[in-house]
Amino acid sequence: MPKLLITLVALAIVFDGVDNQLLGVAIPSIMREWSVPRAAFAPVVSIGYFGMMIGGAVAGLAGDRFGRKSALLASMMIFGATTALTAFVSTPMQLAFLRLIASAGLGGAIPNAAALAAEYVPTRMRPVAVTLTIVCVPVGGTIAGLLGVRLLPVLGWHTLFVVGGVIPFVYALVLMRALPESPIYVAREWTRWDESIREVFKRDFLRDTLALLFAFFSCLLAVYLCFSWLTSLLTSAGFDPATANIGITAFNLGGVAGALAGSMVIARFGSRMPMMLMAAAAACTGIGLATMTIDASQVVPVMAMLTLIGVLINGVQVALYALAAHIYPSVVRATGVGTASTVGRLGAIVSGYAGAWAIDYRGSASYFTLIAVAMVSTLVALTFIKRHVDR
Repeated sequence: MPKLLITLVALAIVFDGVDNQLLGVAIPSIMREWSVPRAAFAPVVSIGYFGMMIGGAVAGLAGDRFGRKSALLASMMIFGATTALTAFVSTPMQLAFLRLIASAGLGGAIPNAAALAAEYVPTRMRPVAVTLTIVCVPVGGTIAGLLGVRLLPVLGWHTLFVVGGVIPFVYALVLMRALPESPIYVAREWTRWDESIREVFKRDFLRDTLALLFAFFSCLLAVYLCFSWLTSLLTSAGFDPATANIGITAFNLGGVAGALAGSMVIARFGSRMPMMLMAAAAACTGIGLATMTIDASQVVPVMAMLTLIGVLINGVQVALYALAAHIYPSVVRATGVGTASTVGRLGAIVSGYAGAWAIDYRGSASYFTLIAVAMVSTLVALTFIKRHVDR
């Protein structure tokens, strides 16, 4: 049962990762077709992250109250249907409206997937189970990048959104029968939503909750600076669209490797030191990229560094979900993870404007420096968390 459940939930998060990344992949093509500047998409990107913030909060509470399976499937149907409809928009305002709704579904899927995965495995394997689920976000991002390389030149960005929306909607219908419900919900051991919130912020958890929220904010700022603006940065630096999409694919592939390796190390040595070392190394790599020449003549070293920073940033981010699932008891786990994810989305919202500003200010130098600062902030927050996963 645990292996099958984790596989089913992980595949759902693959689709979440695909749809999460599609806008970033498609922005350069949409800019050319609509003849609008990059800055016009900053509100679109940011309102999407606002939707993820709301979706994470609402779906986390709903998962603890009405069942993690039900909340997960509802989230998938929402982001699947609205992603498919995005193929038919013709203005940034229409795009922003649908992205807001789709992103609410994208943000709602992750905390419930993490909570489900955590409940069906022994405590010592919880970081690995949650990691194997959440790591599918960069796996999906990798697939989105590959779809961009293959489909954009041939079929255009419209087809990209149709494919990315229809498949997860159909898969949600399959999961109605194939996916079991949370044992906590089946046993009716849930709490009211206000009691769940109070539990997360009560005195025993307050320090860990506040530090976790700050870590999520700063790390997701770094993650979404890459998700949303890396393709545009590389395009503006002279890379052709196909190579620019390879850049985001390298970042995501590195993230998959980093998250899987990190989960194994955490299961063996605990979470405190491995996560702090990854955050510090990510900051150093960001500074290295800020001082590099980013142009089409430096394809190999640039891609290598993007892979490395993907290993480190995504490794920390996925581990944060496992850490959140470890910190909170089962009856409020979806609320705890959802609350952390919700505040983290504020970092994603900031990235929508900060990324566009950084690229326009001093290009790659200011862009990667901003990423480095975000990872230093994550490192500081991690030092304040008491309930790290034990050795």
